[in-house]
Amino acid sequence: MPDLPFIGDIRAELDDRFRAREVAVTRGRDLIRAAANAIRALHRGEWDVADDKLAEADSIHREIVGHISTQPAMFDAGFFTDAVKELAEAHLTRALFRGDPLPGPADLSIDPIPWLHGLGESVGELRRRLLDLLRDGEVEEAERLLEAMDDIVDQLAEIDYPDGMTHGLRRTTDVARSLTERSRADLTTTVVQERLSRRLDAWNERAADGPPPVGEPGPASG
Repeated sequence: MPDLPFIGDIRAELDDRFRAREVAVTRGRDLIRAAANAIRALHRGEWDVADDKLAEADSIHREIVGHISTQPAMFDAGFFTDAVKELAEAHLTRALFRGDPLPGPADLSIDPIPWLHGLGESVGELRRRLLDLLRDGEVEEAERLLEAMDDIVDQLAEIDYPDGMTHGLRRTTDVARSLTERSRADLTTTVVQERLSRRLDAWNERAADGPPPVGEPGPASG
């Protein structure tokens, strides 16, 4: 039996890694939950609740970083990047809804790659908000969100690096582009319907005052 005195040191190191991993996995789920609750509050217009949940998510993020700070490999592990991606998405969604400047990766203390994925996935939240606005007749605000969606897709499309570096950012970009085009179609349909409705209302008002002069177009004309 060979003498392997360093095995004990290896086991101690792996024990430290395992403990750090368990904290990161468990608290990562809590971070994802807090970020998701923040987004739900944003859609309900509960800004104070959303801010409280974002503060909670930020606190959990700092806690996780403290536990894995001596294990740099874990910063690229899926269980961690997935959690911070959700954190980025929540912060970015809040800023986009409010029309505020977007917080960058340095502002959130996260790596650029999960930040970019969070930005791409925020497009889905913008589409949901846009549809709510269209139902409420707030076309101008819906147009602002569509412009933001266009800008996000354009910026993501310029991040042209291998998928191995960006963890599949191209697919996230493709999904964001599809959602943006569907939102454009929904907004266009609403705008056209509103325009036709206004024309019909105007024609009905004129018709109520008497027959239009000879040669004046009806509601289907022009």
